[in-house]
Amino acid sequence: MRFQYAFQKIVDLKNNERTQAEWVLSQAIGQLNSEKESLASLHSAKEEMQQELFAVTAGKTTISQLKLLQHYVDHIDQQIVLKNEHVEQAQKVVLTKQEHLTDKMVEEKVWNKAKEKAFRNFTEKLMKQEQQALDEMATNRFQRML
Repeated sequence: MRFQYAFQKIVDLKNNERTQAEWVLSQAIGQLNSEKESLASLHSAKEEMQQELFAVTAGKTTISQLKLLQHYVDHIDQQIVLKNEHVEQAQKVVLTKQEHLTDKMVEEKVWNKAKEKAFRNFTEKLMKQEQQALDEMATNRFQRML
């Protein structure tokens, strides 16, 4: 006799949901990493522009040139502020996806535990039937000997 769990499709569904939640989380983490890399590149661009601005101020330059460079540094600052907001949003998404994954893992574990319990009950029942059959065979043998 073979064990067949009546709710196997639900166990499979919960497994698939957990797998999908893992994929979604990995995508969210990838997006967060992308945002962080973009923020780092903005910081390095700002640093380069500030160095160029300092270098230009050391020599002879026009006010319009200085204003242009300062305007570009201010623009990068605005981009950094926006990118920081994007990073925070991406971090919130990652946290949400982690919580979702945790929920799916708990659901899957509940159904797996139920399946394991059903399998244990099945095994116990099967062993009890086998023991009864062996006891009956032993009783029949003993009666034949008398």
